[in-house]
Amino acid sequence: MNKGPRTLCLYLARPPATRNERGSTLVEFALVIMVVLTLMMGIMEFSRFLYTFHFVSDAAREGTRYSSVRGNTFVGTVCSTTRPYACDATAANVQTYVQSLAPPGIVGNSITVTTTWPGATPSGSTAPCTSPNASNSVGCYVQVLVSYPYKFMFPFLPSGLTTWTVTSTSEVVISQ
Repeated sequence: MNKGPRTLCLYLARPPATRNERGSTLVEFALVIMVVLTLMMGIMEFSRFLYTFHFVSDAAREGTRYSSVRGNTFVGTVCSTTRPYACDATAANVQTYVQSLAPPGIVGNSITVTTTWPGATPSGSTAPCTSPNASNSVGCYVQVLVSYPYKFMFPFLPSGLTTWTVTSTSEVVISQ
């Protein structure tokens, strides 16, 4: 009755198919983790870009609103006070106001704001908007262009694509 040791050998021996698969789990994990981490970084970068795009769009709207309620009939002061909401709508004051809106993650000094008064009314008439100092009159347009250089956090892109300029334009009729 010599069956004991033979049975023991059967339990200790591996089948021939699994001997060649030693370490394959580690290789599979390395391949999968690279794909998963790349996707996670891509999602984070895309989320940061949308955050920046949303801010730039909102900043353009806020800049036109600031300008539209501070036309040439606004009774505010020149920006000598510490209250930026009480200033007249000049290109420099609009830029200062928009840059002060920068949330965390956005560098306020990198925001470029261009404010123009195209000199027309919604009906297309240019007469009330072209006389001297009347381009910011009630009923005329004001246009604000906001741009911001977006820099990617992860440097996986070619050198020419690491910075994108995000821009937004808003135009509204001056109400005051």
